[in-house]
Amino acid sequence: MKPGQSVCLILIAFSLVIPLRSQIAAAEDVEWETVNTLQMEAPSRDVAFSPDGSKIFVLSETGKVNIYSAAGEPKGTIEVGKEADQIRVGPKGDLLIVNSRRNKSIRVIQLEYVQDIDISGSPFKGPEDAPVVLTIFDDFECPYCARLVPVLDQVVKQYPEAVKLVFKHFPLRNHKHAVKAALASMAAEKQGKFWEFHDLLFANYNQLSDEKIEEIAQTLNLDMERFKTDMQDPALVNTIRQDIMQAVNAGVRGTPTLFVNGKRLQDRSMKGFQEVIEEELEADSKKKAESDS
Repeated sequence: MKPGQSVCLILIAFSLVIPLRSQIAAAEDVEWETVNTLQMEAPSRDVAFSPDGSKIFVLSETGKVNIYSAAGEPKGTIEVGKEADQIRVGPKGDLLIVNSRRNKSIRVIQLEYVQDIDISGSPFKGPEDAPVVLTIFDDFECPYCARLVPVLDQVVKQYPEAVKLVFKHFPLRNHKHAVKAALASMAAEKQGKFWEFHDLLFANYNQLSDEKIEEIAQTLNLDMERFKTDMQDPALVNTIRQDIMQAVNAGVRGTPTLFVNGKRLQDRSMKGFQEVIEEELEADSKKKAESDS
């Protein structure tokens, strides 16, 4: 699917057989507006939405399922055959159910999205050109993020030459000090102490405050005058905003959310990390072997 291609959303009106008086009363309560209109090259047979509303699936008469973001950006195409006449998306958004009445068949397709996440300028551990990039969207007041820190440290230790761990900010609205903690970590980054600050923030995730954040900075012997000045730097605020926008575009809804080479990681156990990393390393080896042959 070319970037310029788009799709036409179908609005389906449901007619209810109800008394005329009720119809008139209901109509007075309806407010509506067209939020998006997209054009496509071929007529569509069916439309489905992901459970979180972030993706639109359009089955065309040519036998393709074109996937778009809610904003209409192309996300990929799946060939399902011209006999397909109906599509549905599984409750978790990772399954596409394709029905063909002509063939009397129902096909279940496992979906795996590869996100293009911009990691330039983000704090990281490991080799810059590592074959496996582990990107995490985190919140410094999130208890689940704090519990994952030792696991990530173990992953980096086990794969010192193969894994690059990249940190992205996704402070949640219900965490009062999460944004300030994110700014503080980036101010510490300017003095080469991001990961040290990162570790101490998570060690104190359940007692963060303005005083605690300043205490951590003093513990790390940061230049406090520079630290406080950098905390007010609009560029750092913009960096965090960009991380949040990337997270939203990648379908992130909570923390921690992890991607391995752009693919979301569901199993956050050490075994889960190992399995995915080994798969990526094997795929990388095959790719290198094919390019050398």
